[in-house]
Amino acid sequence: MIKTKLIRAGIFLAGFGFVAGATLFAIAWFTVSIPDPNAYVNSQSTIIQYSDGSEIGRVGTQNRQILPLAKIPMRLRYAVMAAEDRNYYSNKAFSPTGIARAILNNLKSGSLNGEGGSTITQQYAKTAFLTPSRTIQRKIKELVISLKLENALTKDQILENYLNTIYFGRGSYGVQTAAQQYFNRNVNQLSVSQVAVIASILRSPGYYDPALSKENKARLENRFKYVIQGMLDKKWITEAQAKAAKMPKVVPRTTSGSLSGPKGYIIDAVQKELSKLGFSQDQLLVGGYVIKTTLDAKAQQSAVDAVLKFTPKKAPENLHTALVAIRPGTGEVIAMYGGKDYVVRQLNDATQSIALAGSTFKPFALIAGLEAGIPLTSMWNGDSPQTFDDLGKPYEVSNYGNEGWGQIDLMTATQHSVNTVFVPLGIKAGMDKVVDAARRAGIPESVAMIATPSVVLGVASPHVIDVANSYATFAAQGIYSKPYMVASVTGPNKGVLYQGKPQTQQVFQPDVMADLTYALKSVVNGGTGGAALALGRPAAGKTGTSQSNASAWFSAYTPQLAASVALFRDSASESLNGIGGLTSVTGGTFPAKIWTAFMKGALKDEPEMSFPAPANIGGLDPVVMTSGGRQSMKKK
Repeated sequence: MIKTKLIRAGIFLAGFGFVAGATLFAIAWFTVSIPDPNAYVNSQSTIIQYSDGSEIGRVGTQNRQILPLAKIPMRLRYAVMAAEDRNYYSNKAFSPTGIARAILNNLKSGSLNGEGGSTITQQYAKTAFLTPSRTIQRKIKELVISLKLENALTKDQILENYLNTIYFGRGSYGVQTAAQQYFNRNVNQLSVSQVAVIASILRSPGYYDPALSKENKARLENRFKYVIQGMLDKKWITEAQAKAAKMPKVVPRTTSGSLSGPKGYIIDAVQKELSKLGFSQDQLLVGGYVIKTTLDAKAQQSAVDAVLKFTPKKAPENLHTALVAIRPGTGEVIAMYGGKDYVVRQLNDATQSIALAGSTFKPFALIAGLEAGIPLTSMWNGDSPQTFDDLGKPYEVSNYGNEGWGQIDLMTATQHSVNTVFVPLGIKAGMDKVVDAARRAGIPESVAMIATPSVVLGVASPHVIDVANSYATFAAQGIYSKPYMVASVTGPNKGVLYQGKPQTQQVFQPDVMADLTYALKSVVNGGTGGAALALGRPAAGKTGTSQSNASAWFSAYTPQLAASVALFRDSASESLNGIGGLTSVTGGTFPAKIWTAFMKGALKDEPEMSFPAPANIGGLDPVVMTSGGRQSMKKK
């Protein structure tokens, strides 16, 4: 029997001109053995690590419940065979015509893409024992294992192993967990329509799971009809059953306990980044990869500890705290706090939620002013309120607490976040220049900004990671770096499949950044961000409190690390007033305390570094800025 199969396989390969392949096949027959399927599947979860190699969590830790074939309903077995291998019990281990069709398709496409024609035995061999690589060597191993399986096991045994091993998406392996994931019931409770859905999805969960996209839903409906028709053609269901079979409702995706707590947001964010890099969810769940991230274990723990310690305890359920820290000059995300529990709320407050930026946007007006030659010594009217022109309409601006400051220089206005100075500064520098500075720093095009006077006061709603990355640009002396979390991807054979690297661009001149940092240092040294003085090392930053106290920010940096912290609620119409016993929650309260506590832990044992000296753009003499935009020189 074995000899006959060897001859058949050899003739098949030779018929396609694969002399070398036939040799490889012969060698493989005597060297490839059938591995233990349970040991293999258990080892295929993808491991996500901190930068030091310690583990954050796993993707694809098997969610399986093994069932003997006798407990798997016949209608489900029939549905799977209708979908994947209608002549399974009479088929040989592999399908020569199917492989021939796949080879022709691959030759047309110019790649070995794994198309077409596998029997259930081949699929079992491929998913249970082999890596997802698409090479001739792997295909030969698949055929050898398939042949040996049919000599070692009965058809029922192979089908049982297959139905308990195959991946169905949503982190589930095998038909029992698939039934629970897609229909919230055990496999013996599935209807004909439901088993048809399960069978339809197994070919490519990412392609057919209706929860992922509208396109998936349409594809699933078509495949569902194909499976039902196949069951009818094989007389596995009656005409009446086929006619009654309608597309059933699939339950929404749920998460597992492995994603609970703050780490779930990291694992999800890493998966999203990997998806953009071309690694599908299915690959991650069964590929056995090792993902090394840019995240620093010490910094991440410090972020979690700081948020836990300083976020107000008696607060509304929908109060959200987010933190992102980025290494200047590289874009490496070294810490991220996206929420309390990913299982409870699958929206990352650090990367997906938005909040009114408030005064964290004032540095962009400072940059625009410095680039226009307006010095930090320039004098402005800090009275409150004041009315300015906004495209022909009056725009009234007040300071926090309606405090009037009289004539003050730009340095003092920055230190105390004086609105009635920054609005005319933006007008003088050019509102389009303010928006341009924000874009260059790191606020993406997806964040709407209109070049009107109000943009200086942070009416835009960015993500926390956007603001953190902008401040990292300041810390890097004007070098923008695209933020990233995936440092490397290693395959199960230890080969490096991807290597992350900084993507940088000089977007601001160092002298502009030196003066900006000099001004932002004053925010910490005696200004609205005085709580950060407790860090005990040079720091520069800006508090941000939005209109109606809808959000509160503290975004700041040291020479080697930038971080942004924000507190906000679900809607911009919901105020932070009264939370934590404070009449008004400003950026200098809880956000600044969280930032400081985080930085203390993240920078522990790191050397203290200094910022560059100010460049004094525009000179040291004060320049009086009049309401009409004219300027005159005054000697001290």
